[in-house]
Amino acid sequence: MAKRLKNFWHNYNYIIVFLGIFLAFLIINGSQTTWMSVTNILLHSAILGTIALGMGLVVLTGDIDLSVGSSFVFVGGLTILFYNKTGSILLTILCGVILGALCGFVNGVLVGKVKMPSFIVTLATMLIFRSVSQYMMNEMGETRYRIDATKESYQALFNFGNGSFLTIAYIVLVFLAMAALMVYITTSTKFGKRVYAIGSNEQAAKLAGVNVVWTRISVFVTCGALTGLAAFLKIAKDTSFDPATSGKNFELYSIAAVVIGGISMSGGKGNLTGIIFGTMSFTLIDKIITALGMNALLNDTVKGLILLVAVGMQMIRKRSD
Repeated sequence: MAKRLKNFWHNYNYIIVFLGIFLAFLIINGSQTTWMSVTNILLHSAILGTIALGMGLVVLTGDIDLSVGSSFVFVGGLTILFYNKTGSILLTILCGVILGALCGFVNGVLVGKVKMPSFIVTLATMLIFRSVSQYMMNEMGETRYRIDATKESYQALFNFGNGSFLTIAYIVLVFLAMAALMVYITTSTKFGKRVYAIGSNEQAAKLAGVNVVWTRISVFVTCGALTGLAAFLKIAKDTSFDPATSGKNFELYSIAAVVIGGISMSGGKGNLTGIIFGTMSFTLIDKIITALGMNALLNDTVKGLILLVAVGMQMIRKRSD
């Protein structure tokens, strides 16, 4: 029995962490908890969670992408400009995903082909993407990117971003669908096996015939595409982007969601399913802080402490292997 409990904790500790935080939320929120407040946990997790899925894939290879928050804003701004020109929702989705994939391709080539450290590459592109986005906005004489509400398809776009099916928001359904797809890809395809192989032992993967360069590029492209999709979801929900504040700290929050979700920062271990719970755990922390009436400036302090605990749990688990 003790061995089974140990194995469950070893493989699914992210569920226990989430349930613990969720229980604390229920106790603190008390009678104010409603079905709507519970579904809002998923709603407020969907955009960051979509980005975190891509981050998780990158982390599984032993790399990191610090540029996701900035590329989220950069792609989001360009995607809004594209929608304002075309008025097409479908083309706008494709625009966001393709632009995000191109940003990821730049990172992937520099990391996979040029062999530059992912930390340095994505730190540089993080600075570049947000800086360019702010410059473009400044040149336009505006303070933020805004959807043109006069377009015929505006209402349909807004309804998608703020509507729901059986009380579950559409953007949550998109997030869960992407999560299911990514879990399938990483656990049931040859590409997924190559990702884990590289994260576990890159040299052994090479000897086994894995094309490490192409796989790394593909991983960053996928991360970028998911970031572009998240940017579209943000556009549909809020209809605007502030290049100075939108996506702020998303790179750190998505990494935290990945770690809390049980994926090893050294690569090769973990399941993307955990990212769903990791992202919701992060969202719950915000709600608990609000319910307690704590100063919002302490938000990141609490998140930082929880991240340290999550990493500590990973280290304990690694030593027990």
